[in-house]
Amino acid sequence: MPAVPVKLLTTEEDKKDGAGLSGHNHPRCHPHQECSDSKKGLTPSMKKYLLLSVICILMLCLNVWLRAPRSPPASITVLLWYWPFGIPEDLHGDLCWDLYRIPRCRVVAKRSLFSEADVVVFHNRELMTRQEKLPMERPRPPGQRWAWLSLESPANNGDLRRFAGVFNLTMSYRRDADVSIPYGKLLPREPEDVVEDIKQNKTDLVCWVVSNFRSSHTRSKVYQELSAVVPVKVYGSWSKNPLASEDLLPTLSRCYFYLAFENSLSKDYITEKLWKNAYQSGAVPVVLGPPVKNYEAVAAPRSFIHVDEFASTKELGEYLQKLAGDAERYGEYLRWRSEWKVKQYDGWRHRACQICTQYHSFPQYKVYADLAAWDGTAAT
Repeated sequence: MPAVPVKLLTTEEDKKDGAGLSGHNHPRCHPHQECSDSKKGLTPSMKKYLLLSVICILMLCLNVWLRAPRSPPASITVLLWYWPFGIPEDLHGDLCWDLYRIPRCRVVAKRSLFSEADVVVFHNRELMTRQEKLPMERPRPPGQRWAWLSLESPANNGDLRRFAGVFNLTMSYRRDADVSIPYGKLLPREPEDVVEDIKQNKTDLVCWVVSNFRSSHTRSKVYQELSAVVPVKVYGSWSKNPLASEDLLPTLSRCYFYLAFENSLSKDYITEKLWKNAYQSGAVPVVLGPPVKNYEAVAAPRSFIHVDEFASTKELGEYLQKLAGDAERYGEYLRWRSEWKVKQYDGWRHRACQICTQYHSFPQYKVYADLAAWDGTAAT
């Protein structure tokens, strides 16, 4: 800012005596009297210019501070100690942002980054079969959390008592897990979404895809009772009628109903049998799994038929026959599709990225003292 000219004034007496500002002439003062100029100080004009100068300097400093580059918030590092089922996925680039629009989230699979990891994930299946083990010999960095990951029902998770006091987080299909990663979920449709046309060229009343058939399973017993009432078209290795993955949905789209029967009846255990095989094919699901209220919490209203809603399997079969013969009533089970769409996770890296969306809501101190009790909670 340019310098401000300051005008100095002299007293009238100085002017008369010819005493100016040059030379060594000074105003005359009485020996016992102070000169009036020594008390005058800054004039109002000088104070105004000085204040403006200070304001300009402060504004300049603020502008420089605002334009200065900022360090981005620290990324959260999630380490997969090993790949579930030994099948690796591509982790190059800023994948959580590029693929799922989750910012500041880094997923890695190099054990050398253990000390940098905020969360270390361990898939239960490999621990259960002793293919992998926990790095208990390594000192855990302060604040690092260990996450137990499983998408299996409690009946297939093995003995978890040996993990008492080890894990800080749970990753599961259950809604009450620290990181809930269900097999699927419904999202509201956007205006630009295209609603899939459900073809009405249905040829089979009831269809079922099954590979792991055990007569002791509840679903096997219900199937046998139902097949005595209505025809059920069975696919899969058990019936020696396998379906290629690319043929699955087109084949099931020709079915009025699909048996989305779970192999375990456990809390929140609702798998791809509902989300993919039934919902995405356009067949109306007949479900067997957790109680009705568990389905109502995650599925669209009037989009499924629960076995428990009928007094007998015979009554269920008769209802399906009548419903298939009434196009209007059958169509009511498909109307939800105009408002909702199915969302499924596309791999383990997608699930790992979900940790970052909930990371800051995790309790600072939490340990599962009895993981087996948490996982073994009965269906409610």
